[in-house]
Amino acid sequence: MWNDVRATWALLVGIGFMMLGNGLQGTLLGLRATYEGFPTFVTGIMMSGYFVGIFLGSMFAPKLVSRVGHIRVFAALASAASIAILIHGLYINPITWTCMRLVTGISYAGLFVVSESWLNDRASNETRGKLLSVYMVVTTLGMGGGQFLLNVADPIDIDLFVLVSVIVSFGLIPILLTARPAPSFQMSAKMTLRQLFTASPLAVISNALTGVAHGTIFGLGAVYAARKGFSTELVSTFMACFLLGGLLFQWPIGFLSDRFHRRTVMAVMAATSVCLVLTVIFTPTGSVMFFVVIVLLGGVAIPMYPLCIAYANDRLEPDQIVAASGSMIMVAGIGLSTGPIVVSYLMAEFGPNFFFAGIGAAFSLILLFAVYRMGRRAPVDIQDQLPGFATGAIGTPIAAIMAPDAVDYVEAVISGDVERLDAQAQTSDDDMERQL
Repeated sequence: MWNDVRATWALLVGIGFMMLGNGLQGTLLGLRATYEGFPTFVTGIMMSGYFVGIFLGSMFAPKLVSRVGHIRVFAALASAASIAILIHGLYINPITWTCMRLVTGISYAGLFVVSESWLNDRASNETRGKLLSVYMVVTTLGMGGGQFLLNVADPIDIDLFVLVSVIVSFGLIPILLTARPAPSFQMSAKMTLRQLFTASPLAVISNALTGVAHGTIFGLGAVYAARKGFSTELVSTFMACFLLGGLLFQWPIGFLSDRFHRRTVMAVMAATSVCLVLTVIFTPTGSVMFFVVIVLLGGVAIPMYPLCIAYANDRLEPDQIVAASGSMIMVAGIGLSTGPIVVSYLMAEFGPNFFFAGIGAAFSLILLFAVYRMGRRAPVDIQDQLPGFATGAIGTPIAAIMAPDAVDYVEAVISGDVERLDAQAQTSDDDMERQL
């Protein structure tokens, strides 16, 4: 695995800086919008622009990469993201900011496409899951570290906007100077939403509702904290706690999901999230216990997304998994975009505590639908569940769209065809040697 990490260090460093800037940017905009007196509902619409951009960018970015190549697309989109944040700092206007959030979302969708497909290509079948785990740690630490950069300067000044631009631009350097060639890939087919819903209604509904919760957390978290009177330092700590929890609990939940029925794990996680939401509402705001509960809430809320993907894969045929990934992006994008808009309206009407109420409502619906589906359909046998490392090998849904060997890999894992896996790994290594 460490050979693969060394081979992709430039990409990992570059995306790490990108996520550092992204983490700072999201929180900064929510906080600054509040300071500027943007109505909460308007801020919610503005923040949802990023998720709409992710949704749109995930559809056309793969085509762009196939035409002009990974490095050029990475450079162009990183430059666009760097310019967008500077425009935020120059023009304090909700409409301008909404448009720039859209541009930022499109740019980051392309960056995710490039980085994840590149990692998929560079890794062997035996190390792909581990390498993508390293990638997820890098991105999460980048997002979390970006929260604390909020304390470097006063959010009311332009300094932090310039800092984000510098960080994003700096992330370009190791990518553009890499001597290794970018991979080639082919687009996979897609599955319609109706086909995906027929195969796994719970995965689709839970994925959409999880998107609502995640969009609320990352789109409105800073707004909630500012409305509650948090200092800049506490705002950054508040947002970082969600990411810390997700990082700490990702592997334990993945471990449990491989050893118990995933539908049951989803229901337990949803119920736990609801309990934690109720707990945090009645916990003194800003206390040590408050932040401990936020870490726990992030720990069960954030891993719900990969669990939805894994559960969907359990209900699909091996040759459908990659095709279904594009539809899962659409479902998640709808939820991510909707969450900040709906919950911001509730916060404007009924107070900032409806930030947590919105998160709790999303997970309550997941719990209810999971219980309903338990009475309608038998669970997948534990021994028939796709192993967690196979899910990781495909990566996130965006990456899976461009993983041409993913179907063969999943089929080989399910069939236990070790010789086929070894042959695939050897072929991948031979191809890399020829490229170098």
